[in-house]
Amino acid sequence: MSSLNLDDFTDLIERPDGGVRRDAEARRERQIVPPGALGRLDDLGEWLAAAQSAVPVRPVERPRVVLFAGDHGIAELGVSSRAAGSAAGLVREVLEGGRPVAVLARRLGVPVRVVDMALDCDPGSLPEDVVRHRVRRGSGRIDVEDALTSEEAEAAFRAGMAVADEEADSGTDLVVLGDVSVGGTTAAGVLVAALCGTDASVVTGRGGLAIDDLAWMRKCAAIRDALRRARPVLGDQLQLLATVGGADLTAMTGFLLQAAVRKLPVVLDGVVTAACALVGQRVAFRAPDWWLAAHDSGEPAQAKALDRMALEPLLTHGVTVGEGTGGLLALPLVQAAAALAAELPERAEESEEPETSDGLAKAEEPAKPE
Repeated sequence: MSSLNLDDFTDLIERPDGGVRRDAEARRERQIVPPGALGRLDDLGEWLAAAQSAVPVRPVERPRVVLFAGDHGIAELGVSSRAAGSAAGLVREVLEGGRPVAVLARRLGVPVRVVDMALDCDPGSLPEDVVRHRVRRGSGRIDVEDALTSEEAEAAFRAGMAVADEEADSGTDLVVLGDVSVGGTTAAGVLVAALCGTDASVVTGRGGLAIDDLAWMRKCAAIRDALRRARPVLGDQLQLLATVGGADLTAMTGFLLQAAVRKLPVVLDGVVTAACALVGQRVAFRAPDWWLAAHDSGEPAQAKALDRMALEPLLTHGVTVGEGTGGLLALPLVQAAAALAAELPERAEESEEPETSDGLAKAEEPAKPE
């Protein structure tokens, strides 16, 4: 019998410190730039202060990109512009520095960590630190079979928790979370549709490389069929992930919840991370307070999930490539908000009596006779 009880997260996860946030707001009101003049940067600075439980807020100095990787059997139906089982090639390109996330990370000086959960390749073809958490080779075809067994789902969830602990213990102060997958947006669409009670057509997007109309129809049908399998297990979030999620999505959900336990802020990238966050919200309602939506990718399932969690994206640049790219684009905004909140000077206190040019209080003049 499993010893993993997801209900424990409800008690373990606390909200960011509300008193600290009020202190951060009060400090902001005393600074030389009027409150509101910096737009959402004010909110960002206050959110980060509450997450850190520190006023003034500390700079974000040790961010990290964490990417969970996996192949999904549903890609065999032609729902993606990439060939089924080809996510390992994307991982190698990330590791070699050729993907957009790697270019941005190099420019920003942010390390990238890739965690293989279910790539369809020989584990010996990738570095040991990438494959050591792998649960299986590829996830099942969710329209006709479960993505994972119950044992594999628990192992994947615990792996995500372990990665969150590793990052928190190593001093990481903010994580940009993303995925490297083929077929992952289809699984994400199923999760969002199931949890929001919507039809497949409402959540079916075009994916990272803008599939054509025929592929979109295949994807919509795949989500519809998988959705029929998801609805009976909606009451059990781990079983839901085993049925229609996949090892990478299950690990990301575990990562998000454990990061909230460890008070480690997370920036969500695209539709896949949003779907995992939505599952996490169902497990522990306070958890989304530790997460920040980086950008609007244009995927309808992402918009649906973020709306349900009341998370407003920071950017709208139409970035659909995934792999943490949009999340990393938002990182400089978070760092800028922290710097402004901490370093803007406060207004000088006004003296109660007017001063003369030599700095002495001006004596009250005698009243003139009428």
